[in-house]
Amino acid sequence: MPPAELALQIELERVIRQGEGHLDAQVLCEVASGRLRFPVYAISLGNPAPEAPAIGFFGGIHGLERIGAEVVIEFLRSLVVRLRWDALLHRQLETLRIVFMPLVNPAGVWRNTRANPNGVDLMRNAPVDALEQVPFLLGGQRLTRWLPWFRGPSNAPMEAESQALCDLVDRELLSRSFSIAVDCHSGFGLRDRIWFPFAHTSEPIRHLPEVHALKEIFDQTHAQHSYVFEPQSLSYLTHGDLWDYLYLRATQASTRIFLPLTLEMGSWLWVKKNPRQLFSRHGMFNPGIAHRQQRVLRRHMQWLDFMARAASSHSRWLPAPQERSRHYELAMRDWYGSGTGAT
Repeated sequence: MPPAELALQIELERVIRQGEGHLDAQVLCEVASGRLRFPVYAISLGNPAPEAPAIGFFGGIHGLERIGAEVVIEFLRSLVVRLRWDALLHRQLETLRIVFMPLVNPAGVWRNTRANPNGVDLMRNAPVDALEQVPFLLGGQRLTRWLPWFRGPSNAPMEAESQALCDLVDRELLSRSFSIAVDCHSGFGLRDRIWFPFAHTSEPIRHLPEVHALKEIFDQTHAQHSYVFEPQSLSYLTHGDLWDYLYLRATQASTRIFLPLTLEMGSWLWVKKNPRQLFSRHGMFNPGIAHRQQRVLRRHMQWLDFMARAASSHSRWLPAPQERSRHYELAMRDWYGSGTGAT
C-alpha cells in the first residue's frame, strides 16, 4: 500500500502509543474498503466527571481534506508532549474533558475521496432536511452515489462513521451542561472561516448570545486574527448537516449549552498561490508545499488551544441573563442584518 494514503492513520496510532498512560483510546467502529479494514478511533483525556465541561476535536470527515485531520492530530500530539512537563495543562485537565476523533473517515482518506466507501458524504448524512432552498447537488442529493454530496438512500440508517461520531458526542459532550465541538475542514473560499449552526435554515440558533460572547473574547484576546466568524447559512444551506442534527438534539434540554463550531480553512488561497494544484483533487483541498503546510499547522494550533481554554473557563465569559440581550442584538446586527428580536 502506498505510504502516503496511510500516513495519517500511522501518525495517529503513533501518537496514541506515545500518550499511553494518559490517553483513553478506543475503536468506535471499523469500516471496510475492499479487503482493507480501517479502525475509527476516539481518544479522550482529562476529567470524566459529568459535571466537568468538555470539548471535542474532529477531523477527516471528508477524505480529500487531509489538512483538517492533520491539524487535529498535530494538536493531540502537542498535548501528549506537553503532558510530560506542563503543570498548567495537568491542572486544566483536572477540570476539563477533551475528546478527539481525528479521522472520522479513514477509508475516504485511503481512497482519496470526499465520501466514505459507500459514496456517502458524511456531512450530508444526518436526518435533517433543510427548511429553505439549498444549492443544487452541493446542498445534498439522493439521486446517486456517483455524484458528489450524496446523502445516502432515503430512510436508511446513518453511515457507521456518522453514527459513531453522534454516539461519541452523545456520550462525551451532550451528557454535560456545557460543551464545545470543533470540526476541521478545508475547501471553501480565500479566508479561514469559523462556522456555527445552522446549515439547514437561515434562522439564528438559540445560543446566539453565547456564540457572540465567545467571538468577543476571541477578538479581544487575539486582536490580529483574520478568521471570519459567522453562521454557515451566510455561505450556503445544506441538508443532512451532522452538527445541526446534534445541536437540535442538545437543545432538547433547556439547561444544556452545546456550541458546535466548524473551522473551514480557505483552500482557494493555496490554489491561488500555486495554480498547478487545480490539476489534483488532493491539491484543491490541501496546501501542496511543505512550508505552507507547516505554516497552516502552526496557524491553527493557537485557535484550538484557545478553544480548550474557553471551554474550561466558560463560567467566566458566558453572558449573564442581563447581558444576553446585548450580545443578541450585536449578533443579529453583525450576522443577520437586524438588531431586533427575542432571545
